[in-house]
Amino acid sequence: MEQIVNLPKTKRGQATLEKICQSAEILFYQKGYSNTSIVDITNLSGIALGTFYIYFKDKYLLYKYLLLRYSHQIRKEISDATKDLKTRKEKEREGLRTFLKYTRENKQSYNIIWESLYVDKNLFKDYYDTFAERYSIGIIESQQAGEVEDYDPIVISYFLMGVSNFIGLKYVMFDDDNTDFEKIVDQVIDILDKGLFLK
Repeated sequence: MEQIVNLPKTKRGQATLEKICQSAEILFYQKGYSNTSIVDITNLSGIALGTFYIYFKDKYLLYKYLLLRYSHQIRKEISDATKDLKTRKEKEREGLRTFLKYTRENKQSYNIIWESLYVDKNLFKDYYDTFAERYSIGIIESQQAGEVEDYDPIVISYFLMGVSNFIGLKYVMFDDDNTDFEKIVDQVIDILDKGLFLK
């Protein structure tokens, strides 16, 4: 398996890696992956070109590393926010609210994650497949506890990720007006709880 990043062991090295990542995020967000060069990234980072190659073999692996970071950060924030909640409904409500908050604070993550579909379709697929597989673990536990209907947990995971992603697109990326997420989250959970179709 190819090594994605050479993780530093010193605080100075960690700070340099973070500069590279933050600069790449800014440039990928502003210019896109294809229009951003390693020289652009190192110039914005204020580091020598050769320093980049201490950490990454190429721009593609840096991009892949950012995707892995987003996946880890999002899952960790949701896990931290929901760890003391008891029911699946409570976890889904808080999980959606936390996801929207994260994307508002890290708007570049949306662009970079979704652009991966065009950079390398497998990156996009792997990002969401991995997310869904981990999501489905909690879904299965909730099914076993009798809280969630016995549908395919991967279908449920993709369904819920789809809801979160497009609610985020609408209320974070399209409507950049500091929308109050609480009413939106409540509506989403109400739809999930009661169902969409009238009997």
